[in-house]
Amino acid sequence: MKEEIRTLANQIRVVRQSCEGEVCCCGFAIGAGTRDEKDSEQGIAHFTEHMLFKGTPRRNAWHILNRMGAVGGEINAYTTKEEIFLYAICLKKDYERALELMCDMLLHSSFPACEIESEREVVLDEINVYEDSPSELIYDDFEKILYSPHPFGRNILGSADCLARMDTASFLEFTSRCFTTDRLVYFSLSSLPAAKEWRLIGKYLEDVPDSSSRSALSLRSRPALAKGLRQTIDRQTHQAHVLYGNEAYSLFDDRRLTLYLLNNHLGGPGMNSLLNNALRERHGLVYTVESSMNSYSDTGLFSIYFGADAKDVDRCLGMIDRILRQLREKPLSSYQLQAAKKQLYGQLAIAAENKESQALAMGKSVLYYNCFESMEQLFAKIEALQPSDLREVAAEVFDPQQMSLLIYR
Repeated sequence: MKEEIRTLANQIRVVRQSCEGEVCCCGFAIGAGTRDEKDSEQGIAHFTEHMLFKGTPRRNAWHILNRMGAVGGEINAYTTKEEIFLYAICLKKDYERALELMCDMLLHSSFPACEIESEREVVLDEINVYEDSPSELIYDDFEKILYSPHPFGRNILGSADCLARMDTASFLEFTSRCFTTDRLVYFSLSSLPAAKEWRLIGKYLEDVPDSSSRSALSLRSRPALAKGLRQTIDRQTHQAHVLYGNEAYSLFDDRRLTLYLLNNHLGGPGMNSLLNNALRERHGLVYTVESSMNSYSDTGLFSIYFGADAKDVDRCLGMIDRILRQLREKPLSSYQLQAAKKQLYGQLAIAAENKESQALAMGKSVLYYNCFESMEQLFAKIEALQPSDLREVAAEVFDPQQMSLLIYR
C-alpha cells in the first residue's frame, strides 16, 4: 500500500501507510540531535529524550509509563547525532491512546526539577556503563578524533560537567529552539481506516501552533573530517580493539546506495562477508569483524571494526588492506555482484516485514526526503548498479592514504 504524505498548515509533516494486522506503530521523528547542541549543552538532546517520559501538566512519570503498559503496548525513544525518535507500538484499538500520549509528551513536557535530579544519575550511570564497553566506546572516540571540534565529534550521552548544570530552563530552551514544527514528522503504520486515522491526526496535530519561524535548522554547519590519522589509546583492554575508516557519502549523495551494497558485501551482517570469511573463518584471528556506514544530512562515515589479540593486529590490518585493494582495483564479477545483490534484497525484504523498523524508516525518509521509496523502487536502483560503480566507490572511500586508524590496547 502506497504511503500518504501531507504537510499540515503548521508545517508538521505526516506520513501514513496501511498495513495488515492488529498491531500499529506510530510516532514522531524530530530533526534535532547532538549536532544541534551548544557547547554548554553537551548531552542535552539525549537527556531531553529521557525527560520526555518524566512529566507534563496532565501526567507524572508513572502515569506516562503506565498509559501504554496497561494495555500491553510499548513506548520508546532514542537519540542520534541528528534525530530524536519517540514512538509507540500498540493494538489498533489503542491507537488514539498512543497518539494523544505522545503529543502530550512531545508538546507539553514540563521537565520537573525533582525528576531531573533523579534522571541525571541514570544518565551518568549510562555513561559509566558505556565507558566500560570498549567495542562501543571506540566509535565515539574515533568520531571525536575525526570531527572535533565540530558537534559531530561529541558523544551522544554528553559530559558529566554539562549534565550537572542542566535544569528545567535548559530543557525548555533546547526544545523551544529545536522541536519546532518544521522539524517534526508524524509517521504511522496501521490498519485503521484512512479516514478515521486522518481525523485522529487532525484532532491532535492541526491545532499545534506553527513554530517554524524560530527553527535554528539553517544554523547547522557542515563538519570537516580529518583524514589519514593514526592513533593508539592505552585503555588496558583484554584484547585490542581497532577502528579503521574514512569519510563516506551523505544522505543526499547518489553514491550512498552503491557504498551500502559494497559495505554489505565487505563486512555486513552476513556470516559470508569478505571480512568475516577471511579474518574469522579462515584464520581464527577475531571473534567479531564488521564494516558499517553512517550517512548524515551533509557527511558520512565508513568504518571497519575488529577485536583481536594485540599481537595479531598488524596481521589483521594487512589482510583487510589486501581485501580493500582488491575491491579498488578489480571489479566484481557478474556472478559476485548478483550474489551480493541477492543477499541484500533478502535482508531488506525481511526487515520490511518488521513493522517497527518499517515505520521508523518511513519517518526518517520523510524527515529528509519528503518521500518514501517503495521496495520495488529501491530494488530497481540496486539492480542498476554495475561492477564499475562499486569499483569507483571503493577507489575513493577505501583510499589507503585517506583511511584513519584508532587502536585501543
